[in-house]
Amino acid sequence: MNELRHAFEQAAEAVRRLDQRPDNDTLLRLYALYKQGSEGDAHGGQPGFFDFVGTAKHAAWMQLRGVSQDAAMRRYIALVEQLLA
Repeated sequence: MNELRHAFEQAAEAVRRLDQRPDNDTLLRLYALYKQGSEGDAHGGQPGFFDFVGTAKHAAWMQLRGVSQDAAMRRYIALVEQLLA
């Protein structure tokens, strides 16, 4: 496992132990960066119209289309470090 992937996984674990729950916008950014870093570009269909949370998550991930997995992992790690500070 490379260093970036290891740091990414450590950051994902650190998010679960945050003292305070981040605001919804930050949670969406965390979700999208994590998905882009771990899976790459968004795939699958858009959630149903009345699945507001699922639709917001999918839209946030779609906005990162084209961002490399390495770049997404770096951005995710930076955001987590900012939340921990």
